[in-house]
Amino acid sequence: MEHFASVPEQPEAKRLLESALAEGGAQAFLLHGPPGVGKRTAAFAFATALLGDDRRVEARTHPDLYLLEPLGEMIRIDDVRALRHDVQMRPFEADRRVYLVLDAQRMNEDAADALLKDLEEPPPYAVIVLVASELGPLPPTILSRCQLVPFRRLSEKAVREWIAAQAPDRSEGEVRALARASAGRLDRARRLLDPDGAARRDALIVAARSVYLDSEFEPADAAAVLLAAADARGGEAKEGEQTLVEGLDLAAREADQRVRRAERGAEREELLAGLEGLEAWYRDLVVVAAGAEAAVVHADRLEDLRADAALDFGDGAIGAAEAVRETWRALEEFNLNPSLALEAMFICAFRELAGAQAIRA
Repeated sequence: MEHFASVPEQPEAKRLLESALAEGGAQAFLLHGPPGVGKRTAAFAFATALLGDDRRVEARTHPDLYLLEPLGEMIRIDDVRALRHDVQMRPFEADRRVYLVLDAQRMNEDAADALLKDLEEPPPYAVIVLVASELGPLPPTILSRCQLVPFRRLSEKAVREWIAAQAPDRSEGEVRALARASAGRLDRARRLLDPDGAARRDALIVAARSVYLDSEFEPADAAAVLLAAADARGGEAKEGEQTLVEGLDLAAREADQRVRRAERGAEREELLAGLEGLEAWYRDLVVVAAGAEAAVVHADRLEDLRADAALDFGDGAIGAAEAVRETWRALEEFNLNPSLALEAMFICAFRELAGAQAIRA
């Protein structure tokens, strides 16, 4: 039986998880890799295989499934203490209890330390599955106590096939451009297929270009574009989660936490995705200027990129891309004020790009 048919590609990850199901042994797993490549889908499929109830696992209502997600910017020690208390409870229905820790890279140091004991000596019935988008923030002691299950960015072919199946009305050229812009991530492809998501991407590109095309450029206005996109995406996620929890028999506090978690998570993901798209735009300027158009991410905006690259930014576009990347890292790792961080980023990008133009004027 193929337990992970819903996960595209990822042959190594599937092999490791299938072996774990067949042979047993390991009780702590760490699924790691970029967002939007199937880690969460695989984690829930793994839990389904262990618990034997697809419907309730998918709805997150199985009594032997324990789900831990960040509520806010990080997973704190109190959250892990609650999990550790639950680990002492024997299964209610199944032979196992499965503990899914999503966004595990957002555990603070105290929370990670608190989890170590259960990773070292979990009860025989407990299976702990951590899901992380990067390994850097996790301490080596966590990594050494888990079976690492790596996930890679999907091939452009896999993303094209997924988009073509989801949107059969799109032309081959549109599918190819969307797949390139998705950068190997289905979550991004899903957003680009959504009309609202596509509109947010268009607004992001306008903001990216305004840095060097708008004679009255205002960093606060450009930052507001990314913040508005995050707010809109958060509102969509909130509405969707509210609809979902209405059909579940949940305590009011738990239902509220799920809604808040979905909203904040979507806001964060949209903001980080927006920054990745912004960085890609400035790097595309460098790529086009170098004559390597086949490698651009924003393939559907090639004419705009050609016109903009002709302005000859020199190293300015590289500097702007690095400024965006540094802001991405800071927002990912630290609890910063997004509005101030984004304004500072756009000021840096303006200096890099406008300065390069001034030197060549």
